[in-house]
Amino acid sequence: MRRHLIRRAMTVLTTLLLAPMAQAADVAGRFDYYVLSLSWSPGWCAAQGRAEGSAQCAPGAGFGWVLHGLWPQYEAGYPSDCASRLPDPSRAETAAMADIMGTGSLAWHEWKKHGRCSGLSAPDYFALSRRAFASVTRPPLLRAVPRDLRLPASTIEAAFLEVNPQLEADGVTVTCKAGRIQEARICLTKDLDPRPCAADTRRDCRAHDALFNSMSGAD
Repeated sequence: MRRHLIRRAMTVLTTLLLAPMAQAADVAGRFDYYVLSLSWSPGWCAAQGRAEGSAQCAPGAGFGWVLHGLWPQYEAGYPSDCASRLPDPSRAETAAMADIMGTGSLAWHEWKKHGRCSGLSAPDYFALSRRAFASVTRPPLLRAVPRDLRLPASTIEAAFLEVNPQLEADGVTVTCKAGRIQEARICLTKDLDPRPCAADTRRDCRAHDALFNSMSGAD
């Protein structure tokens, strides 16, 4: 009898402890805004893509800013790997995103981690991602840089603001990785209108001599 009572008490305690965790789980469709993440392909290829043999980095591929992803965000933190009853995209659907994402495998990864959390079907999520990507002008000047440069990361943000008058400085952030320009991130409402980034997203790279790989070094 004593063992039975202990076992029952432990079962009740475990249930009580796990209940808040279950309630806090990320739910598809419940989020506050999007982050449009644009990766500078020449930098990624120089850092790791070529070593991985990615088709994104093949000679003549010609990628500049590519869509890393369209990420649902909370005002603090973000959901990921949400459960979804909607079907996953086909291989053809992910492959069709390679023209703006570099590879279909990235599209598949982004769907699993972020797309399911949007609450949208895969076709609708990828269509929205295309709309978001098209809504932001990528600075032509950066594609014309003739050689690798070291520059303040703020220069990249200024270039985006120059060609996108609809954006404000607190809605754009530039990230670095290992001293290299990595991404430009733009915060958007669920309707893809520009909005300020939340505090945990608004963390600009402050490097004054970040490496910016040129397009000419990509071939």
